Amino acid sequence: MHLTKRQQKKLVSAVLALIVIILGNYFLEQPQITTVTKEPVTPGFYRVVKASDGDTIVVDMNSTEERVRLIGVDTPEKDHPSKPVQCFALAASNYTKNLIGNHPVRLEADPTNSNRDRYNRLLRYVYLPDGRLVNAEIIKHGYGFAYIGFPFEKKDEFKKYQAEAKQNNRGLWGSCDVFTNKYDSPESPAAD
Repeated sequence: MHLTKRQQKKLVSAVLALIVIILGNYFLEQPQITTVTKEPVTPGFYRVVKASDGDTIVVDMNSTEERVRLIGVDTPEKDHPSKPVQCFALAASNYTKNLIGNHPVRLEADPTNSNRDRYNRLLRYVYLPDGRLVNAEIIKHGYGFAYIGFPFEKKDEFKKYQAEAKQNNRGLWGSCDVFTNKYDSPESPAAD
């Protein structure tokens, strides 16, 4: 059987079209592969392993657990080895846990503060994916105090949030005898 050039071109075109159809159907029928991971998808965000208390969390930073102390906020003590559980300590711890929930967090250092504290915890501002600053939310809602014993850029802002919470009896300001918890002078709360 002898084909003319025109018939050869038609045959080649038909074979190529058939190959394209077969390959197209093959790739369309392939299942989509998705990877499930515990790590946050967005770069710069970290999974929170736990909230140790109201002002300290543990995050998973590339498979390493790092303790993070929230800059500029101090909450009543619940696990201090030499102190009883302070008024509003459990509420503050629960507030931080609930505020963060299952959200990954973004950590930001303060250029006027050190990188780590005396317990080797990272010192950071902690942001939720929606942009809220966890440190500020704790103070605004009365679950902690502006910890202004060290320099940090948001000091005036945090002092303002504390004054508003105190004036409106939010959280511990309306529930605790702040003086008996040594927080009568928020200029020098404990750094633990």
